[in-house]
Amino acid sequence: MRIPFIKMHGLGNDFVVLDARENAVPDLEENIARGIADRHTGIGCDQLILLQPSENADFRMRIYNHDGSEVGACGNATRAVAMLHGSDATIETAGGMLSASPRDGGASVDMGAPRFDWDAIPLAYPMDTLSMPVGWEMLENPGAVNVGNPHVIFFVDDCDAVPLDRLGPEIENDPLFPERVNVNVATIEDRSRIRLRVWERGAGLTKACGTGACATAVHAMRRRLVDSEVTVALPGGDLQIAWSEGETIRMTGPASESFRGSFEWDDYA
Repeated sequence: MRIPFIKMHGLGNDFVVLDARENAVPDLEENIARGIADRHTGIGCDQLILLQPSENADFRMRIYNHDGSEVGACGNATRAVAMLHGSDATIETAGGMLSASPRDGGASVDMGAPRFDWDAIPLAYPMDTLSMPVGWEMLENPGAVNVGNPHVIFFVDDCDAVPLDRLGPEIENDPLFPERVNVNVATIEDRSRIRLRVWERGAGLTKACGTGACATAVHAMRRRLVDSEVTVALPGGDLQIAWSEGETIRMTGPASESFRGSFEWDDYA
């Protein structure tokens, strides 16, 4: 069975999109998702995105990380599929209902309301998620935010100096985080700009992470370190994040289509 795909990216965070809204695809098991995402023997991507019909929204988006695990949210992918859809859309995800509006070269997305309770992250036991009394080497006293998926955020003097390729997987898999966690290290440059690097749960270091930008900006706003609208500078480029307490998060940024192709399903089954 030959399956068409669309390769897209948001600031270098890349996706293979399978559009099954009209023509269904077979069951997407973890090993199949992992095989398609493999950069050496598959098509290659950070996340595999499956679009399906929805009874509650314009369509449903399912998200599979590079390791084949299914997750609840992906901000960069949401902008990409909004641009692919071509008009305002409500999108059903495992992390909640999203709304998106295409813009020239990208999209603006309502990412929903952040969650801060320890059991909503989730953490293994109660603690204050605004300043957690834990640390891993030079990374100490982080905050935690759930924006459809779990994030832990560390503010440091120079995020580029942190050995995130080594500490990222250690923190991701720490027993404190029963569903694993995305690891963000950020530097506050001024009240309107944050520099950020992210180790993504199940994907590793990526050029950009939309939910990471949202979680980091919100945590900085909770700590009164930045204003209510900020630019988050990632290795792949900039995102604009806006949030006020009690409101939903608005993320705006670019997305692009790279190419289209098709593959034999049986090659990965």
